[in-house]
This record gives sequence, C-alpha cells and structure tokens, in this order.
Amino acid sequence: MKKIIGLVLTSVFVLSNGFAQEKESETFNAFKIVNAHSTKTLKKREFRYIIEHRFGDIAGEQGGVQTGFGFDNAADIRFGFDFGLSDKWMVGIARSKGANQPYRSLIDAGTKYLLLEQTKDLSTPVSMAITGTMYYTYQQATTNLTQVNSFPTQVDRFSYASQLVITHKLNERLSFAVLPTYVYRNYVLAKDNNALFSVGGAANLKLTKGLGLIAEYFYGIGNTMERNASNTNSLGFALEWKTNGHCFHFNFTNAKGMGELQYIANTESQWREGEFRFGFGISRTFKY
Repeated sequence: MKKIIGLVLTSVFVLSNGFAQEKESETFNAFKIVNAHSTKTLKKREFRYIIEHRFGDIAGEQGGVQTGFGFDNAADIRFGFDFGLSDKWMVGIARSKGANQPYRSLIDAGTKYLLLEQTKDLSTPVSMAITGTMYYTYQQATTNLTQVNSFPTQVDRFSYASQLVITHKLNERLSFAVLPTYVYRNYVLAKDNNALFSVGGAANLKLTKGLGLIAEYFYGIGNTMERNASNTNSLGFALEWKTNGHCFHFNFTNAKGMGELQYIANTESQWREGEFRFGFGISRTFKY
C-alpha cells in the first residue's frame, strides 16, 4: 500500500511540473468533497454551523413520482458545530439521524489537522490533512442478542474512523484527491470485520471561481463478500457553490448515511437500480 501511495504522489508531482508553473493552494472550496473530508480547515477563532440533509431514493422501487423522487423521505439528517483552534487545527461535534442499522441516533466528535499546504512554486506539491472521528450511537438496544444493535456493553456502542486526505491542484480548474480511510467498529456480527480499510479518489472541475463540479469514489480493500453480500462501494457527485460567508454543497450519491461509519461500512444501494439520492449541505462561518 505504501508503494501505491508513493507512486501516486510521484505521478502527481511529475504531472504538475509538466503542465503548470503557477498554482493556487485551494483545491476544494467546501469542508467536504462529497462524503469524504477535504483539506480545508477553519482559521483560528472561527466557528461554523453546518446542516446536512440526504433524501430518499430518486428512482428504483423506493423512489419515483410517488415519493417526490425521494423528497418525501429523509435518509439522513446531520447538524453540527466546528471550531478553529488554530489556522490548521479544527474540532467539531454533531448529531445525525443515522441511515442504516445498527447505526442510528449518532453523535460524532472529530478533529482535522492540516499537515501540508500546496504552494504556488510547488516546493510543496500537495496539500495533506488527517482526520479522526469517534462515533457513539444512543439508539435503544434490541432484546435480540443475535443483532449488532443489542449492544451488550456501552463500549459496543462506539466506533472510530481516520482519513488521510491528499489533494493536488493541477491547474486553475482541475484538482484531485486521494483518500485512504480506516474504520473500526467495536462490535460486529460474527462474519463481519471490526476493521475496514478503503481508498477513495476524487476530482474537482471548477466551472467558475466559486462553482465546482466534483466526483468521488471509494473502493473497499479486502473480501467484502465475507462481510455482507449486499455491501457496495460509495459513488457520489456534487456541485459546490461558495459565496461570501456561505458554502452550498449539493450532491447525488448511493450512500444513504454521512460519515465514514455510514458510507464506508454500510453502503448497500446501487446506482444502476436507481438507488441514489439528492443531498445538500449549508454552512455558515463566524468569528468568535
């Protein structure tokens, strides 16, 4: 895996030297790409309020005109607060509905730290950030001890995730991201894996200075058939629109839930069957 990441970074560096001389450090305007994190962080003493909403299936058996193409159903809803501790370090806490069993009524607490920032002269050819998130579900436990959401102990309600975000701005309009991601769940079924590893990739095509078109895909490493035959990889597209003080994020994805615990570990919907949905995120940043 280290060789693959090294090869990707080397290739990006060669391409960047071959195609451009002057670069901006910004790659993605929003704090998220589609489902994944971006390298963007709050500045010191900045505070952000975020609302994210994801609807039901647009098409397929659960979608169509009878459900208003998914607008009648809320797959997931998340609202939270982020705080900038320094120009490179931010922390946050949020509550989400949760889209998939056994992960409902979720609280997540996370942090993001900007390790590197791409420079115009390419002395630093990539931006890099690392994130860490702890999830806790407070949903009511079932009495069926064969189910994950029986939660025999409080520790079983916790899960964790970490993501390394590597981005590069190739030119004024095109940026890329590589997204190695690790998820660990304290309590799973016998045939499942506590630890999951996935590698994501994303691209951002800027249509204007504040408007970008994004694609993102995650590939699970390992034999997912041993976990659940219905599990699939998440694929999403987004339109991000940055205005003065606001950033609007409109997306279409087959992932019902938000956060690594949901879109890495519990995506079962298929694009080809119409099981994708519209979602959006709106945030407002303040100084404190």
